[in-house]
Amino acid sequence: MLGGTLEATRLCQRLAEAGLRGTVSMAGRVANPAAQALPLRIGGFGGAEGLARYLAEARISHVIDATHPFAAQMSAHAVAACDARAVPLIALTRARWQQTAADRWTRVSDIAGAVAALDTPATRVMLAVGRMHLPAFTVNPQHFYLLRLVDPPVTPPAFPDHAVIVDRGPFRQEADAALLDRHGIEVVVSKNSGGSGAFAKIAAARVLGLPVIMIDRPAIPPRPETHDPEEVLRWLAHAGTERGV
Repeated sequence: MLGGTLEATRLCQRLAEAGLRGTVSMAGRVANPAAQALPLRIGGFGGAEGLARYLAEARISHVIDATHPFAAQMSAHAVAACDARAVPLIALTRARWQQTAADRWTRVSDIAGAVAALDTPATRVMLAVGRMHLPAFTVNPQHFYLLRLVDPPVTPPAFPDHAVIVDRGPFRQEADAALLDRHGIEVVVSKNSGGSGAFAKIAAARVLGLPVIMIDRPAIPPRPETHDPEEVLRWLAHAGTERGV
């Protein structure tokens, strides 16, 4: 299983309870990953070809892609590797967040679009895009940035005015509303990650009437997909699990 999400951790527990053998693979971008109920592998594979070799060498019979919805490269590599080795693949994904009449969203197609949307006079921003994308936003140094990260930054973020909150979800709407209010946040920038664990800031922005710059998900090659962990278990039972996951 390609993991790294709360949904992956929960599915891992269900797989272990069902007596299935498998390995969870994570990229290693988080210093202290959540404990897993199955053996954990950390690190990349070396592209689609490297993943295909791993599938053959480890005699993997099925692959579950439960990575973050924005891990587009890994998901594309999984599709290519599974196609190359004729290994069945299913993706466990989060349903996208949907805008309501109470939301004030500006939808952009990618990180560059979010950066461009912040080419404005100074304001106070909650920047919820993940550590890897922070450097892209340094072209707009006029803002105050509230950053919530899973791990403490190794070096200080290159923003003249910012605050760092080190925390791991799931988060609560009430707590996030208080956080936004305490820091005087005027706009939230977020990926459309979906699911419930990170939705609190979006719900809080809705309640507070704050605008949200919402980054759409990247394109991923077609593959079987479900939002339901139990459907993954049914898929495994139907396809058979003689070697491993």
